[in-house]
Amino acid sequence: MHTAAVNLDSASRAAPIIDGVRRALADAWALIAPVDCAGCGAADRALCPSCALGLRPRPLLGQLDLVTPSSAPFVGGAVPGAVVCVPIVAALPYQGPAPRVLLALKEQGRTELARPLAPLLDLAIDRVWCDGGAELIVPVPGSWAARGTRGFEPVALIARRAGLVVTPALRALRPSAALDFAPQKSRTLAARLGSDAARWRVSSRVRGRRVVLVDDVVTSGATLRAATLALRAAGAEVAGCAAIAATLRRVGASSIPWRFIRTDDQGPHDNDREEDYREGKEA
Repeated sequence: MHTAAVNLDSASRAAPIIDGVRRALADAWALIAPVDCAGCGAADRALCPSCALGLRPRPLLGQLDLVTPSSAPFVGGAVPGAVVCVPIVAALPYQGPAPRVLLALKEQGRTELARPLAPLLDLAIDRVWCDGGAELIVPVPGSWAARGTRGFEPVALIARRAGLVVTPALRALRPSAALDFAPQKSRTLAARLGSDAARWRVSSRVRGRRVVLVDDVVTSGATLRAATLALRAAGAEVAGCAAIAATLRRVGASSIPWRFIRTDDQGPHDNDREEDYREGKEA
């Protein structure tokens, strides 16, 4: 018998034992620190098996269309004032347990939920990374007020749980009387679509680099559009955007035409990358 076959057989026999140990440890920890499922409220699990199944990947491919400002620098071959199309991948629709789990992480500070969300973000980034020839992963930060309240950046935390190295090139500006940027969820659709790139300060580290822009949830796409414009204004090129989840809007000014994509349709050169986004990237 080949060594590989022996190893596979050993791993198959060990899997039930490992699962049993994990369940026993989870039961023991539930006695020490009781917790409810973020998805359904069931006792003794941060995420019950049923809600974990509800977070299975169902990747979506969409497209962000934005008009580059007439004063924008010449980036990525785009003429100022032209329409730029940026691909975006989301790991699953924003429905089922996904909204409750993400809100529990962001609003209740349940950082243990970053771990089950990490594979979803990894999948979305991987798809954009493979197709876009990117160099850096740039997370979209929360608002200035949210950062002070939470004490952590949810998207960056989830990325780190996935073993990824991110470049925190965007920093939310502090609101003032002349520059008021309310959280996106509290703004009207018209206000969202009118967002501009001035809400962030951009690091010079991205100048001349191709980046993947990363967020947790895509609704109207206004945040990613504004962040893309901010990065382009700083001399970076956005190869694509990645998100954990997306709302499936079909009509209206904010509509993003999503379509489901397969996870097993690797092209002939998908495994031939010279470097992986987990290694050698700037922090």
